Formats: sequence, C-alpha cells, structure tokens
Amino acid sequence: MSYIWKQTIPAGGKWSGRIGRGKSVTFTAQESGANVSVLLYNAYDLTERYNMPDTLKAQHTAHLTKGHVLMSDNGRAFASITADTTGWHDTISGYTTRSLTHQKYGASTYQESRNEWRRNGEENFSMELLRNGLTTRDLVPNLNIFSKVYCDEEGNMNFVSSHCKKGDFITLRTEMDLLFLLSNTPNPLDPSGTYPSVPIEITVDEAAPLSSDDYCLNFRPENKRAFENTWSYDLLLGNKTLSTIKK
Repeated sequence: MSYIWKQTIPAGGKWSGRIGRGKSVTFTAQESGANVSVLLYNAYDLTERYNMPDTLKAQHTAHLTKGHVLMSDNGRAFASITADTTGWHDTISGYTTRSLTHQKYGASTYQESRNEWRRNGEENFSMELLRNGLTTRDLVPNLNIFSKVYCDEEGNMNFVSSHCKKGDFITLRTEMDLLFLLSNTPNPLDPSGTYPSVPIEITVDEAAPLSSDDYCLNFRPENKRAFENTWSYDLLLGNKTLSTIKK
C-alpha cells in the first residue's frame, strides 16, 4: 500500500502534528482491543476545533462511521470518514485521567516504571496542547477511534470489549489543514483490569478530489452545508479548492 508518511504510536503513546487538507489519514489497529483518542483543531486558527455536539446533532447520531463528517465549532467540515471496518467509533466517553488510571490499573510513576509507566489521555493531551501553543483550557470532547460505547434503555453507557479486531482500520479525509492530537490510551469505560498494549499505525496519503457524488458530502443535507462553509473559507483565503465540483 502506498503512503507519503507512516508512524506507529505505541500503547500509552501520544503524537501531534499538522496534516494538510486533501489527505487520507488511516488508523490501523495492530492488535485487538485498540483505542486512540483524537482531538482536531484548525491548523492555522487554533480557536476553531472539532465540535462533538454539532457533529452528532447535524447527522442524527451518537457515534461515527463511514459517511460521517467531523465538524468544527464554526460549522465547517474538518474531516470525513471515507472508510471504516468497525462501523462504530465512540464520541461520548471522553479520555482517561491520572486518578482513573491509578484506580483501574494500579498506581505508577515514570521514575519507577520508566517505559512501562501507564499514561492517560488527559496528561497526554495536555502535553501536546502545550507543544502547540494551547493549554488545558482548549481541551474539548474527543473522538475515541476503535471503541464502541452504547446507551441502554435505562441510560447506562456500555462498552463493547470485542468490538475492535486486529487489522481494523478507519480513514479520515482531511477537508481543511488540521492539527491532530492523538493519545493511544484506554477508553475510560474499558472494563479490563489490564492496561491495554495495542500499537496503532497511522499512514497518510493523497486523497482523491471530492466529486459531486461523494458519499460523505451527500450523507446528510447538513454535511453539504458544512462542506460549503469550508469551501468558502478556503476561497476567501485564496486557496484553490480540492473539489471537482463547480462552485
């Protein structure tokens, strides 16, 4: 498989970086039981970020899969899910904290455990935010790739342990220049008492131009409006559209 960049994030690892628009970003689980927590920001206007409530409300869903668009708090299309083998990615569980990690997996410190130190999503995100000129005030609800969490009729949130298999993948097409923040840490609702050890591979390649029959564009009317907002934003900045659709 061709790609222009590849990176593996080990269990507990973190990563942040800017990825330009028009790229296919594929996450692949190297073992079963993966979870990678994701935050997205406009690469050149960090006050604009992924908005979970608007993304879900506009697409009448509580989880994300192929066809869905990740929308910003300015109503723009940040990224589209163009391929997905699991059919469900968690949007409502948040990320792990130090206290929760100690409670579930036992207390650990870097001084004692070194590379076996059990990291958590809040601290991983906090460090990557600081590296990119942001602070913990910029933390927002995240996406948990590879996890399935559903609510039953009593309103209880349920984690599906067998959801992610080795080799499962999801591809995001970037519709804008984005800052990605990633934390390969457990889903906070994962009932396992053993800290997961699942590496995640990320590959980036060029995406095909957007066409008028694009599945994500036409998934819901709200999706098309989000794309139009993104196209207007790009045109006003003097950027050429990556779409084959005539404006």
